[in-house]
Formats: sequence, structure tokens, C-alpha cells
Amino acid sequence: MPTLTKLYTMQEASQHNTKDDCWVVIDGKVYDVTSYLDEHPGGDDIVLAATGKDATDDFEDAGHSKSAIELMQNFCVGELDTSSPIIPELEISSKKEATDYSRKLMNLTKQYWAIPVAIVGISVVIGFLYMRKK
Repeated sequence: MPTLTKLYTMQEASQHNTKDDCWVVIDGKVYDVTSYLDEHPGGDDIVLAATGKDATDDFEDAGHSKSAIELMQNFCVGELDTSSPIIPELEISSKKEATDYSRKLMNLTKQYWAIPVAIVGISVVIGFLYMRKK
């Protein structure tokens, strides 16, 4: 039987993570709780911390009442699309990029060697002057 609700990927749901646009994913359903943030008894920061991930465990651990669970249904905007991967595909960098990075790092260390040497030199001079006064 086809689903009647809109499907969202976790990546799409996680983009709604601000006080002005807040979505959470609980039990495979996506909820737009933006209008409820100010009314949430635990504060909006608790809800905002649950964005961008599956917040089912956080929701259940909080021990919400039956009325809270019923109230959630008013905010449901769709379901989580489980056919798409939760973790995006990683791009494999080429060896040329890695050597470019290491070359840049070597250039930086060559440029800034004088600062530690100057600090050590000044410390030695101050040490000699201090010992001379005694």
C-alpha cells in the first residue's frame, strides 16, 4: 500500500535545525515543531539539541505523557525515508591532494621557524643577564 505522507531523508530533516525552523525525527516520523518550541516544558534548547539525528531514544528517555504523544501528531509533516542511506557517501581524495596538503604544511613550517628560535634566544639572553646580576 503506498504511503500517503511525504518522505524525507535524514539529511533533509537535519537541515531544519534552528529556532525559526525546527524538525525532529522520532520513531521514523518527521515533525515540524517550530511553533511548539516556546511552549515545550523542557525548553527549546532540549528540542534543538535533538535535531539532525534520530531523537527516538531522547524522546523516550524523557518519559513524555500520553497527552504529549497525542500532541505530537499535530506536528507530523512526513516520514523518514529509510531507503536512502543515513550517512552520505564519502568522497575519496586523490593522492595529489594529499601531497599538496603536506607540501603546504612544510612551507608553513619553513616560514615560521624564526619565531620559536627568537623566543629561545631571548630566554637565553635574559637568563645570562639574570645570572650576571647575582
